[in-house]
Amino acid sequence: MNAECGHPAPAASLADAVFAELAHALARLAETGEETVIDLRSLPFGPTDLEALAEKLGDGEVTCALEVAGRSEVRETGFAGVWWVRHFGAGDEIAAEEVHVTRIPEILVSHPDDVAFAARRIADAVAASPQNEPTAADEEDMSRG
Repeated sequence: MNAECGHPAPAASLADAVFAELAHALARLAETGEETVIDLRSLPFGPTDLEALAEKLGDGEVTCALEVAGRSEVRETGFAGVWWVRHFGAGDEIAAEEVHVTRIPEILVSHPDDVAFAARRIADAVAASPQNEPTAADEEDMSRG
């Protein structure tokens, strides 16, 4: 009961419960490095719970839009290490929505094969760059050596 006005206190919302779980998950990440993912679509959120959770988490400094097998959005919340991730399906409907407690969401980490391929591509681009073609002075230096 709310002592000030004599009315019953409102029941804790699912948003409050998820927010509290995220607080515990963020503490675990800070202490042990353990990551957590909460699938928001699997929870019985009421019409305002999702909105309330988004408001509690706030906005951070990083937002990323991806086009990998469909469109995805990754948004840092107002708490470093807590990320809101949405994946969109047909008709631009939200297909999956999760909160990741991690230093960086896996979807943003470059795959080692992609990095190796990019390294070969950039090396080829450097080699093909006009700045890397020998100049007349370089050729003269080589002929003297």
